[in-house]
Amino acid sequence: MSSSQENDIVQVADQLPWNPNCTKFPSLKELPKLPGAPEGAAWVWGENDQLGRLNLLTPQRVKQSAQEIVTGEMVRLDLPMNVPEQPAFDREPFKHTLKTLVDGIAYDDCYSLNTQSGTQWDGFRHFAHCETKLFYNKATGEDFVGENPNMRCSIHHWAEHCVAGRGILLDYRYYALKHNKPYDPYTSHAITLEELKACAAFQGVDIRPESQGGDIRPGDFLLIRSGFVEKYDSLSPEARYAAATRSHDNLCYAGVARDENMREWLHDCYFAGVAGDSPTFEAWPVPAMDFLHQYLLALWGCPLGEMWNLEKLAEKCRERGKWTFFLTSAPAYVPGGVGSHANATAIL
Repeated sequence: MSSSQENDIVQVADQLPWNPNCTKFPSLKELPKLPGAPEGAAWVWGENDQLGRLNLLTPQRVKQSAQEIVTGEMVRLDLPMNVPEQPAFDREPFKHTLKTLVDGIAYDDCYSLNTQSGTQWDGFRHFAHCETKLFYNKATGEDFVGENPNMRCSIHHWAEHCVAGRGILLDYRYYALKHNKPYDPYTSHAITLEELKACAAFQGVDIRPESQGGDIRPGDFLLIRSGFVEKYDSLSPEARYAAATRSHDNLCYAGVARDENMREWLHDCYFAGVAGDSPTFEAWPVPAMDFLHQYLLALWGCPLGEMWNLEKLAEKCRERGKWTFFLTSAPAYVPGGVGSHANATAIL
């Protein structure tokens, strides 16, 4: 699936703003130092940019990604809106009521929800760079909830742009069980880059960037199955409630490691977005405020998805022996919004 390196269109690091049509981009270590930005910030798409890595979803890439559709089968990647029944981190559960307009003839829906309570995108307003309290592209909390709030980093920018491209699934849970590496997704099991590479090799995928001879293209969506949904489905309602209502300090979830190697790989692959099936994507809890969230969202502008339902997709990919697909998502068109349910579909 890789292309010849001689066809690369190379982005020069300090030539701003960057051209999203390039095929090879600077590594994390090559990022330019930007005035007023933390070290490692990739605020490179323009002074007023609100899209971050979604800029990579150019018409040409979306068109190319549509070639992944072979059978036309569609797989929904959202959990039901009322799952989990009791969200973690003291978040409000989804509530659905019916409003009677004319008894027996006409009805409306009424929803009450926290967008972080189920299958979700974390938008750029969700998490700042902890040390500087800067959100993506120099936004601050005052832009969101100050005396004169504005639309910086609002989720509606994603909705206006639209979200579609090639997805790639790494079924780490299946790989680990097949290789006698059992673990509990409700513990802080950290998935290292070496394990992801081994998982990918087991699937016949090379997770180096395409410009280095691998299979990852700029603008791909990375999905990682850790087994959270599988474990959740196996628990009783009482056990689910007990697990979700543990104290904040005792919440534990499997997820990707946050060491330097993992950060460099996630950055250098230039994913348009990453998502997992657990409530946190990264292994939880996080020591010493070293959140991977701050790198993905605040520094790199990379959409971050959590609690995606990857169970059926994993089965279909295993049956086909093919781990790439066309992915669509429709973030909520909410001016000023922080995040959104994913409303995501894989088309095989």
